[in-house]
Amino acid sequence: MSQFVSVAREGDVALGEVRVVDADGKSLALGHCADGTWGAIDNVCTHDGGVLGEGELDECQVECPRHGARFDLVTGQVTSLPAVFPVNAYPVRVVDGEVQVDVGIAVKELEIG
Repeated sequence: MSQFVSVAREGDVALGEVRVVDADGKSLALGHCADGTWGAIDNVCTHDGGVLGEGELDECQVECPRHGARFDLVTGQVTSLPAVFPVNAYPVRVVDGEVQVDVGIAVKELEIG
């Protein structure tokens, strides 16, 4: 079931930046990739619990500030060790300047289900 909630204004997150946002009680890493793509993933690294929204964003991949694991911001897939398990990723849309995340279903659930 789709459940989009507003988490930021479009201008709040610059191109190439990632930040921590709250989406209906879920802590997410929201990023605005250099190519204009938006993505949102769970804000906790599966390797050691680092805060992904405090990491660096490079080519739509978030690097955990603790040990350098990388996750794709759109799919949640691991792109670099030491993490081996993906994080949940959530659909993002922009409506009238509001960045909205669908917290009702994770992207990986859509791919599996």
